[in-house]
Amino acid sequence: MMTFIERFIMPIAVKVGNNRHLLAIRDALIGMIAITMVGSFAVLFNNLGQVIKPYGRMMEYIFGPAWTTLGGDIWFGTFAFMTVFAVFGISYKLARSYDDDGFEAMLVAAACFFLLLPQVGNVTLTVNEETVSGGAWGFVSVNYFNATALFTGIIVALVATEIFVRLARVKFLVIRLPDGVPPAVARSFAKLIPGMATIFIAGVFGLLFRKVTDGQILNDWLGKVIVSPLQSAVDSLPFAILLVFLVHLLWMIGLHGPNILGGITTPLFESSGVTNIDLYAKGVTDMSEYGVLAGSFLDAFVYLGGSGATLGLIIAMIIAGRKRYKQMIALGGAPGIFQINEPILFGLPIVLNPIWFIPFVLGPVITTVISYLAVSSGIVFPIVAKIPWVTPPIIGGYLATGGHASGAILAGINLIISTLIYLPFVYAQVRIDSKNKPELTKDTDTLSL
Repeated sequence: MMTFIERFIMPIAVKVGNNRHLLAIRDALIGMIAITMVGSFAVLFNNLGQVIKPYGRMMEYIFGPAWTTLGGDIWFGTFAFMTVFAVFGISYKLARSYDDDGFEAMLVAAACFFLLLPQVGNVTLTVNEETVSGGAWGFVSVNYFNATALFTGIIVALVATEIFVRLARVKFLVIRLPDGVPPAVARSFAKLIPGMATIFIAGVFGLLFRKVTDGQILNDWLGKVIVSPLQSAVDSLPFAILLVFLVHLLWMIGLHGPNILGGITTPLFESSGVTNIDLYAKGVTDMSEYGVLAGSFLDAFVYLGGSGATLGLIIAMIIAGRKRYKQMIALGGAPGIFQINEPILFGLPIVLNPIWFIPFVLGPVITTVISYLAVSSGIVFPIVAKIPWVTPPIIGGYLATGGHASGAILAGINLIISTLIYLPFVYAQVRIDSKNKPELTKDTDTLSL
């Protein structure tokens, strides 16, 4: 199996993990963590008042009836412009991978994104008790800036940056100024024509696209044709099982599964996670409108102690092999509480160790199935807040579900299940080590003689 994985799976995984476009997407979205975290917690704190009534009454008593205004403002300054931040970040990261400074590239990409948005919005006004509706210039829906347009923003950022960088390498398009000109001015003029040409190409494309599609906006068309079917396929149990299986299969051969697949999964999870947060901020109570496999789902319910739910392994070691694994428990215990499990993965080791293959892969798959069914059936509240991946288990489940006890209970149950799955393998490893120890001692004595 290891030979098959190394020969056929590892080369593909390495190519995917090193793809500059996927890396740009992943790094940009991860780099936005300060924005997404503060916006998520703002929504969480606002809605905790509905879950924990004494907390809500206390906040209203201290700050007045409008105590949620601050949280609403923070949400508007973060999640409402999620795609705009992503366009800047992705374009910058991609341009940097081509050894470009990235500044002009991200501005040009942002201009291309904005010019592809609708300029006229449908507005309904009430004048003298009469309702008037029609198009009004400059009224653009926030849905063209938030996570709803994230897929469009990613495509525009990648394509615009590719065009800009390639045009900037064409010598006759570069304007050379005398040496006495300040460097900042010289750099700006050097990429003047490539930047203008890129924006012009995007404008022509947008015009032709609207002609061909009878006036449809690119984002609306992509939403109907690609995004909606893709999100439906992603937010499914088979996809969840496949993703978790691949992540842990890659870990078993020493490759960082979440990082390799992050360029594909991060935008999908971020988009669905932000959609859930927006629904929660609006007070939507219909659980069927929320996505299941969204945002911090895996961090809250599956990666308990890190990939492989290795906190369960540490607990199993304490139960079945405290003396044998004393140093490993001390080394990996504290980091494992905060979802950091490299000491266990490479110190035990789990990587390239066949005996740990079954529990390391099987445990997360089982907890993924349990978690997905629990959330989709409405037993557990869906993910409505983004949590840092280092949040300890159970606490993470509580916070990610907006302060609902059901999230903490599910995480606790999954931790127990993971421990029970690891337990027989720990017993087996202890017995194997016990049998091997006398043989090693005998061989050592013979060698010394």
